[in-house]
Amino acid sequence: MKKLLTATALLLAGTSLASAEGSLQLYNWGNYTSPELLAKFEKDTGIKVTVTDFDSNDTALAKIEAGASGFDLVVPSAGFVKIYADKGLIQKLDLTRLPNHKNIAPEWMDVEWDKGREWSVPWQWGSTGVSVNTKVYTGDINTSAIFMDPPAELQGKLNVIPEMGDVMALATLYEGGEVCSEDPEVMKKVRDALVAAKPKWMSMDYSTVEKMGNNDYAATVDWNGSAMRARLANPDVAYGYPKEGYGLWMDNVVLLSDAKNADNAYIFLDYIMQPENAAMLSAFARYANGISGSDAFMPEDMKTAPEIVTPAEFKDKGHFVTVCSGKALEYQTAIWTELQK
Repeated sequence: MKKLLTATALLLAGTSLASAEGSLQLYNWGNYTSPELLAKFEKDTGIKVTVTDFDSNDTALAKIEAGASGFDLVVPSAGFVKIYADKGLIQKLDLTRLPNHKNIAPEWMDVEWDKGREWSVPWQWGSTGVSVNTKVYTGDINTSAIFMDPPAELQGKLNVIPEMGDVMALATLYEGGEVCSEDPEVMKKVRDALVAAKPKWMSMDYSTVEKMGNNDYAATVDWNGSAMRARLANPDVAYGYPKEGYGLWMDNVVLLSDAKNADNAYIFLDYIMQPENAAMLSAFARYANGISGSDAFMPEDMKTAPEIVTPAEFKDKGHFVTVCSGKALEYQTAIWTELQK
């Protein structure tokens, strides 16, 4: 009995996708890659994707810079794309091999870190704020005081994510500075406040979805999609947008210079720029993506979720976070190093 071909299979039958085979090595943030998307990709193309997790941009960069990683694609945040390019760790994309490149939304095409999208394609984007268990703490959650000056109910029960750029942006905005501040007085206040706060923290860990969902943490610095996933597991979880200012970010996929499976990497990059496939990534991790037309395929619950739809009073409080340079980076690195002790 003949199997009915799906529209996708019919489309692929006349392309290189139908005969593609082999493997692909993806280095990505933990718990951030849709298993459903990977299964669909393997079914459509014959290419098996192996995902290796990391928990911070610095961890990923150090691993790639050490060489012989065996990875083909990596997913750094905005400002790190240029760092990878400047170090010769990634290759400029051959856009003729990416017909779906045209699907990148206009606002995410000519971005500061990659003009014309010659080095990267969008993965997902979102905000960094705080998640709080509202049964443990009933006060104002729209403030970075949750981790910078923790209320008594949360002391010893809260977590801070191990991502320097995101945490330092929140801390600097809380202390009245600008993202990437080079003001020594501001950065001294930031340093002193963080050092004083750290003994009141429980941990500096990446696993916020599981541990907020399981009540292991009462609060955490968090990303909005992670907060939504935690809330779906635990309705007491709420996401706060710090009124002092919060960070916005985008993660992007880049092709490593020493990729062994570059042909398969191009197939994957083009695949995730199809609107329905970009929506599958979003449906899993619960973040927006940068692909036009994907909204039509997005889960209904994301269209009204408070973690995804920023309340009007906080929309002007978001600041896009990239990698700082000069004195700002020196200050941040010194403070972050001290926090790791």
